[in-house]
Amino acid sequence: MKNILTTLTYEPKLDGPASGQTVELSRLDQRLTGLMQNEGGAQAAIMVRPGECSVWNGNPRQQPGLTPESCRSLIESIASEGGNRIPVLVRLNPSDPEKPYELLVGSRRRYAVDWLNHNGRPELRLSALVVDLSDEEAFRLADIENRERADITELDRARSYQSAVDRFYGGVQSRMAEALNLSNSQLSRLLALAQLPEEVVDAFSTKDELRVRHSEILTPLLRRPETRAAVIAQARLIGREQQDLAARGERMISPGVVIARLKEAASPRAGESAAKIPILAGETRLGTVKPGKDGELQVDLSIAADTDVEEVLALLRAAIAAARAG
Repeated sequence: MKNILTTLTYEPKLDGPASGQTVELSRLDQRLTGLMQNEGGAQAAIMVRPGECSVWNGNPRQQPGLTPESCRSLIESIASEGGNRIPVLVRLNPSDPEKPYELLVGSRRRYAVDWLNHNGRPELRLSALVVDLSDEEAFRLADIENRERADITELDRARSYQSAVDRFYGGVQSRMAEALNLSNSQLSRLLALAQLPEEVVDAFSTKDELRVRHSEILTPLLRRPETRAAVIAQARLIGREQQDLAARGERMISPGVVIARLKEAASPRAGESAAKIPILAGETRLGTVKPGKDGELQVDLSIAADTDVEEVLALLRAAIAAARAG
């Protein structure tokens, strides 16, 4: 089974739009299907209940993020075929008698069978291959699968890499890059994405919208002490606006506008202090809030006659809260 790692090659896609559906099998899926169809004598699948498998914590896929809607085509395929044609990969988990297997590859298949078990198909079982892999080997194998999946965000993948550097590669990025067939620059770009502050992550309407190309713009601004505070303060403000828009069921702020506002916050106009927090409605600058001594705030605001006063007040409240928090 370990020869899967040596026979697979891949070119990582660090950025770009994710496809809605995968029409062709991934290279890993093709290899697993071949094991079932052509090498059955060497590696026989076992049938397990989904509940007998704990999900290995080294896999970046967030199990709670899977839903019947996101797995609908897979659920329908497994239901019609009476099981998962492509096996999942598990290894023995002797430390937990109630969950004797640890799932390494195949979270979506496990989820789909489990969902069907609870929705009219209790007889279905999960087809699985038992493998003997180390954590580092399991990480590489899961990475091969997850790079070709649309429901793994770049941020989830980047954070898994950040954790894996120390966990599997002794903190040496070059070792990890070589093991994953990545260039050092590609890995560095992903790790920079993983290191973005939570305030910046929350400024985007969803995690899927935050991409490597955005971290390339923001990371230099966050590394400079004179601009970091202003960027984080503006990110807090945008995050609160996003929450308000979501609560009202209105259109969220787009990634392009988020980036523009964060860049604007890091580039104060002539004569302004970097500590000033701009008040922005979309890309329109309405004014600033400047923290002063003893908790005082100086507000500079200029609005047109036809400006929506309620919107301005909401933006002002958020800016004041961001200034106090900063």
